Amino acid sequence: MDSYCLRHTDLPHTTALFADYLYHFDRVSKFYEHRPFDDDSYRRAAAKIDFPEERRSALVAALREQNPPGRTLDLLELPGTVAVVTGQQVGLFSGPAYTVYKALTAARLTQRLNEQGIPAVPVFWLASEDHDFAEVDHCWVFDEGNQPGVLRLPARNGEGPVGPERLRSVPLAELRKELETFPFGAPVAEMVEESYREGESLAGAFASLMRRLLSGYGFLFVDPLQPAIRRLAAPLLGAALDRAPELSAALLARDKELAAAGYHAQVHLEAETSLVFLLDDERRLALRRTEDGYSAKDRRWSTAELAAQAEHLSPNALLRPVVQDYILPTVAYCGGPAEIAYFAQSEVLYRRLLGRVPVLPPRAAFSLIDGTAAKLMKRFGLGMDAVLHGEEALRERIARALIPAHLEQRFQHVERAVGDEIERLRADLLSFDPTLEAALEKSHAKIVYQLEKNRKKAAREAMRRDERAAAAASSLAGLLYPRKHLQERFYSILPFLARHGFELLDRLYENVHLDCPDHVVMTV
Repeated sequence: MDSYCLRHTDLPHTTALFADYLYHFDRVSKFYEHRPFDDDSYRRAAAKIDFPEERRSALVAALREQNPPGRTLDLLELPGTVAVVTGQQVGLFSGPAYTVYKALTAARLTQRLNEQGIPAVPVFWLASEDHDFAEVDHCWVFDEGNQPGVLRLPARNGEGPVGPERLRSVPLAELRKELETFPFGAPVAEMVEESYREGESLAGAFASLMRRLLSGYGFLFVDPLQPAIRRLAAPLLGAALDRAPELSAALLARDKELAAAGYHAQVHLEAETSLVFLLDDERRLALRRTEDGYSAKDRRWSTAELAAQAEHLSPNALLRPVVQDYILPTVAYCGGPAEIAYFAQSEVLYRRLLGRVPVLPPRAAFSLIDGTAAKLMKRFGLGMDAVLHGEEALRERIARALIPAHLEQRFQHVERAVGDEIERLRADLLSFDPTLEAALEKSHAKIVYQLEKNRKKAAREAMRRDERAAAAASSLAGLLYPRKHLQERFYSILPFLARHGFELLDRLYENVHLDCPDHVVMTV
């Protein structure tokens, strides 16, 4: 099995903040407390965790309601045990593949910390409070030819958190059809069917499938909408209400610091932005801060009235991780680029409300290449970089590789000959009339353009004659850069498991390199 690394700076859409976090941490150290690739960071973060035993007992009791008994819960109950946390929005059929990559990173880090004498357990936070159903109601898979297909849940009428949404018309038959040509398609479809049952909540189905996928790694799952968890979160949410003016000012100041450093804020804030929503009659009401409290449309609450309903409050994107790490003895959160960017803002809330900040190891990142794709890339002399410009550019690259060698050599010979003759002519023109040089440059550019135009025509004709090459371009683009998205951010893990089998998860785990910041291109 071959693999190699790509720097994230070689991938499209990598932000300056994330790139500097990975490769130039000194540039962003004022926004993050811990270096992500330093073992001492974990020891320092663990030493700062002052987790009251009564909260630990209440936490373990709440988790016993959500998780089967096991060694992980018993370990978490012991004083001094810390949590390595990751999480994801609950969605259809496990969401994007990077959801699993996050979890495997957390599992790998948990193992390392235990080996280093820091007792730790892996925890998966089910982001069930989010209310944007359109983000989680669908799942992308691919067929035998690597062409993408989307599976989707029917629209819903409510506006509340997505986690309690009851499943109906689950596209299980469509999933089975999409996967049926793969060697392991049937058992993968059966596993999904055992989890995504009609009438089950979206959070329950998602958690059930993730438990099956991660069964060997000892994960505990936390649903923040569980009443016992909401009771644990209430004191922190109440404190955020009481200190809202101070926290808002700190966040706005941080946004200015980020802008001055050349970065962007992940969450747009205004002075009236509320850090909490109100869960009311199965709705998640957006609130605005006012001079004397909070408002939502035609309703108003004083700060004291909202504080009295703390168990019915839901944190926004910046406060959510702080609530999570108040509930849990978190030493590290394994997140992706956007989550790590959120923390650049959330850090000011951590310092004021929690007094500690977790380490933020970036999740493992993968592009998976099967044997057929690897052979195609070798045949046409392609690397991953050739795929990251979209299918049309990839077709041109492959087409150029198909031009007969003698014809390509002739094009190159003509280009060199034209260049040499232009240089000789330039010398004569300059001695005759220097003002003619600009016209010569323009003419040279036109000649080069026309030569390249004819080369592309020859390449397209070569592509037309080789139908397999056209199919190869479509297949490679569909697998590795579908619709100009990184594979891990677009497809579910399910078609990869259907093609390669469940042992793929262990092979991915083995290729999680905690000390490497790069994106791994792996042939499986």
